[in-house]
Amino acid sequence: MNKKVNEKSDKMIHYKPKKTLKKQTNRKISARMKRKIIRKLIQKIFSVLIILLLLFIIFKIATSNHTSETTAEGTSKENTILEEDSQSNGNDLSRNSNMNLLDRENDENSGNTGNQSDPFIINNDWRLTLANYENIIPENFEIELANIDEERQFDARAIQYLNQMMEDMRNDGITNIWIQSAYRSVKKQKELYNNSINKYLKQGKTQEEAEKLTLEYINKPGASDHNLGLAVDFNYVDESFEDLKGFEWLQQNAEKYGFVLRYPKDKEKITKIKYEPWHWRFVGQEHAKKMNELNMCLEEYVDYLANFGDGP
Repeated sequence: MNKKVNEKSDKMIHYKPKKTLKKQTNRKISARMKRKIIRKLIQKIFSVLIILLLLFIIFKIATSNHTSETTAEGTSKENTILEEDSQSNGNDLSRNSNMNLLDRENDENSGNTGNQSDPFIINNDWRLTLANYENIIPENFEIELANIDEERQFDARAIQYLNQMMEDMRNDGITNIWIQSAYRSVKKQKELYNNSINKYLKQGKTQEEAEKLTLEYINKPGASDHNLGLAVDFNYVDESFEDLKGFEWLQQNAEKYGFVLRYPKDKEKITKIKYEPWHWRFVGQEHAKKMNELNMCLEEYVDYLANFGDGP
């Protein structure tokens, strides 16, 4: 009897009520749910981290490419600037080299005066030969000429300066300037002079009036720089030439090649010739610079040399 009671008692001890089992089951389900939620949360965090990492990598790549492009662009610009500077310096060096060569030849040629007994050759320097209303060169006056082109000629001793000046002008972007007239024989000068007088006579002017009007722009035969082969007229014989960039360039640079504006506006009373912005005369580099420095036309400069020495 007692044995049965004990067995029954043991069974009662190991018996688990339904509520307890339910609680345990709920706990297991709750634990599984928590683990599942935690796993999902970890997965989401991991996914977000991966996305952030990818975005960071993309950002770095984009930044790197932009930096490379900027660097490449900067390098390209720098190289372009260096190339332009190098080219500019090369042009300047080339131009300076040419000018130095012209300087040396200029010094050598200044003593080559041709016929030094001619009274119109100043200071035994052919570059300062003066031809004007007071200094008439003879009709048989001869010089060695060189061709500018098929139609125009210039003094062979000075043509290199003219050619260099025209080339440098073109290199500086001045392309609308050309040589309209250069050397003119005394015979040709006489023809132009007489034609001009006849034109005014036909207009009803007197001989005196016709000559006076002609002399405003055309020298008497033998009184023109063109007869010396040392003058050039640019473009059309018109005062509008002074409005061109080429005229401005000549004002700033012509002296480097030995040329001066022969008939300035403020020197008409001295030269007896109206202002001619198109007419430029070769006198040599050192004389051109000195004339501009002193603001003198050729007539004034010749007097200056006679009174104060042999020049620069």
